[in-house]
Amino acid sequence: MSRVPLSLLQQFVQVARLGNLSRAADQANLTVSALSHQMRQLEERLERRLFERGPRGVTLTVEGCSLLEAIGEHFDGIDHAMSRFRERRHDALSVSASPGIISSWLMPRLPRLLAAHPELELNLQSTSALVNFEREAVDAAVRYGKGQWRGVLAERMFGEWIAPVAAPELVERMAGADPRDLANWPLLGDPNPNNRWNDWFAHYGGKPPRRYVAHVDTVDALRHAALEGLGVALGRIVTSKSLIDAGRLVVLGDRYLPVPEPEAYYLVYPPRSEDHRGMSTFREWLLGEADAYCQQMPQWPPDEAAA
Repeated sequence: MSRVPLSLLQQFVQVARLGNLSRAADQANLTVSALSHQMRQLEERLERRLFERGPRGVTLTVEGCSLLEAIGEHFDGIDHAMSRFRERRHDALSVSASPGIISSWLMPRLPRLLAAHPELELNLQSTSALVNFEREAVDAAVRYGKGQWRGVLAERMFGEWIAPVAAPELVERMAGADPRDLANWPLLGDPNPNNRWNDWFAHYGGKPPRRYVAHVDTVDALRHAALEGLGVALGRIVTSKSLIDAGRLVVLGDRYLPVPEPEAYYLVYPPRSEDHRGMSTFREWLLGEADAYCQQMPQWPPDEAAA
């Protein structure tokens, strides 16, 4: 077997860690087809199958895992050694966030940031995967969780509310059904391990259904299922608000329930970003926008008499 080019091995490590050809191709400035061809070329050279390819991405085979374990740390060492020689641009900022928070909350507000700071060059990465700040060239992230991620700074932005949401088409099909009596509505299973429907029915009364019309495994998939009229979702209001304002989703019964603390949206960044001037500008702006947004959130407990 001839010597394998280091570039092929480097691309393999990137694809293996991201589990997604599209994201790896973006970071390598390649097309997806070109990167896919390179991975098949590597497999042919090694005469080993390294990936299982599926509709939701790629996963490593046993031999792929062995190769990553053998070479991954060496590429990390090279990258770490070279990092101090790279020029650091303080007017360029790379931020990662989930697709829902980018489209519904961050994107509508970004024109104000860039109007006030036209010198900033912002690179947004839309992904639900957690960032590995030691391996990825990302300066900050917006993440939903309990704010307890190891090795990073996490500043709380705002909490989340949940409410039953449905497509207008489903509401029309269910004409005559009381939107406050969800027992007669088709409900979508909650992907949260704690099944937030239990919290909902415990607070507002009634019993969860014996079966749900469908189950999905991510919040984004749940939102799409609701948009297609498949059933009623217990939606996150922060990431659904733009769809509600556009009339693509309807809140049933105008009832809301806060998600218990400490779950919230956080600005997350590694210690190396603390002295990044662009990051300081982004942080100050983002937390200011978050504070203003908190003032618009529903008050709790609500005025039940007015509900």
